[in-house]
Amino acid sequence: MKTGNTKIEKRARRQKKIRAKISGTASKPRLCVFRSNRYVYAQLIDDAQGKTLVSASSVKLPGKGVMEKAKETGKEIAKKAKALKIETVVFDRGGYIYTGKIKAIADGAREGGLKF
Repeated sequence: MKTGNTKIEKRARRQKKIRAKISGTASKPRLCVFRSNRYVYAQLIDDAQGKTLVSASSVKLPGKGVMEKAKETGKEIAKKAKALKIETVVFDRGGYIYTGKIKAIADGAREGGLKF
C-alpha cells in the first residue's frame, strides 16, 4: 500500500516545502493562514522567538458569505498589525492553493495596509 498520497499528507508535504523557504522575524513576521471547512484563521508569527504576535479568525466576524468573512479576517489582522507598527510581512499560505479564501485573506490584508 502506498503512503503519502492522502489529502492531508500531500498538504503537509507542500507546507514543509514552503516553511523551509520562508521564516518570520520581529520586524517582518510570517502571516500564517489556516482554513477549516467553516472558518479561516490568520496569525502573525515571529519564528525567531517562536511567538504569535497577533491572530484573527472569521468565527465572530460579521458578513454573509465565507469569502466576505475571509476578506474581513485579512483586514482585521492588518489592523492589529498596524497597532504593533508592523508594515511588511511574509505570506505563508500553509500548503493551500492561492485561490478562494486564501486569496481573499491576502487581498484583505493588502487593503488593510500590509505589504508582502
